[in-house]
Amino acid sequence: MASARVGRGVRMSDLLLVAVLLGLAGAACAAGGGNGEAPSAAADPYEALRLQMVAGQIEARGIQDPCVLEAMRRVPRHRFVPEAQRREAYSDWPLAIGFGQTISQPYIVALMTELLRPDKTMKVFEVGTGSGYQAAVLAECVAEVYTIEIIPELGQRAEKLLRELGYENVHVRIGDGYEGWPEAAPFDGILVTAAPEDVPPPLLEQLAVGGRLVVPLGRGLQELVVITRTPEGYERREITGVRFVPMTGKAQERD
Repeated sequence: MASARVGRGVRMSDLLLVAVLLGLAGAACAAGGGNGEAPSAAADPYEALRLQMVAGQIEARGIQDPCVLEAMRRVPRHRFVPEAQRREAYSDWPLAIGFGQTISQPYIVALMTELLRPDKTMKVFEVGTGSGYQAAVLAECVAEVYTIEIIPELGQRAEKLLRELGYENVHVRIGDGYEGWPEAAPFDGILVTAAPEDVPPPLLEQLAVGGRLVVPLGRGLQELVVITRTPEGYERREITGVRFVPMTGKAQERD
């Protein structure tokens, strides 16, 4: 559901690097790879682009979590964008997915996932399913993902695709994420992919002690924030400037 671009992290040199890498990957695909053999019918024609995306856009910007990097290499991002935009699926920018929403820039997906400090024991709640791509990346790194989408058409489409791809540990609900998912709480991590002005109180309440909430806050140019729940309360850390679509529903009513 989110549209995000790092306000201070995208440089012209980054874009030129990506363009070069995309050209090299495309040439490798056309040539059938570096071993002189033609690609098999079952080969993933986007694999080279995906690997180049991780190397040039994600590792190069400092993402180090092994599970996050492997998830970004594995999840077929091109399946989560409209067919007409698949050639751009691994580019260094967000893409429109309909209904005024976008799939976030790959680096932002990786950054937000790493900030959760994911592990295979965690139960994570995502506000804003959107295309389903962020949920799929999370599903590679945690035990269970609960994700909610306010736009029915997007939520239903994402759920169908996630099932097709075999993500049985992702649970999708249609609704307003402001109130969270009380019956599944508490959560070890909460990730919000649309920007409220302030953190919805129910999300803070549903965060387990020791858990981390990653959320963009504000209007216009926002700040990506990590909130950690401690036995004494909540600790807040600002990460970087970002731009996401606004959180709708009750969040807008209360702004």
